[in-house]
Amino acid sequence: MMVLVLSACPAGLRGDLTKWLLEVSSGVFVGKGSARLREEIWKRVCELCRDGRAIMIYSSDGEQRLRFKVHRHEWEPVDLDGLILMKRKTSEGKRYGRRTGWSNARASRRARTPAWSRQRGKNDNIDE
Repeated sequence: MMVLVLSACPAGLRGDLTKWLLEVSSGVFVGKGSARLREEIWKRVCELCRDGRAIMIYSSDGEQRLRFKVHRHEWEPVDLDGLILMKRKTSEGKRYGRRTGWSNARASRRARTPAWSRQRGKNDNIDE
């Protein structure tokens, strides 16, 4: 079993793929074929899909019973202890919208506390 998802690909490629696969939705192809046919289809997709993206999911032996191939896509397959997962790249410095450092409430509370009080609090627990 094989599923091929294309985006921004030429119409000629889509027409060519309908020889072997069934187009169930715009840019989504499903079918069954040998490993040789799958490799030939993938080579053709990589050659003709210059500006677009492609993902191929096909059945294989293993725990998940499937594999991924990716062409010009932001997400990439990563092997994690035998499981193939799709890793999404994030931009540097951006961690899902989380900010680091003090919260606004803590910063305002810290600003209201005198500096000598903060220093005294550090050494209160030391036994001499």
